[in-house]
Amino acid sequence: MHKTIKIDGMGCGHCTATIEKALCSVSGVRDAKADLAAKLVVVSLDTPVDDKALASVIKDAGFTVVSIQ
Repeated sequence: MHKTIKIDGMGCGHCTATIEKALCSVSGVRDAKADLAAKLVVVSLDTPVDDKALASVIKDAGFTVVSIQ
């Protein structure tokens, strides 16, 4: 299962690494791959994860979630 998260505020490689690390800390997240140019992250899940949990760690890392699909 995958989710695509559109994020506002990513501006560099450090930003993408921060977001990937934050998302991978969530239980049920197998992997997170950020695309700086597209301003999105594709999250691979082992188990269902609530969108609010994903949005919360992104917000805590200093970024804004635009949408989760």
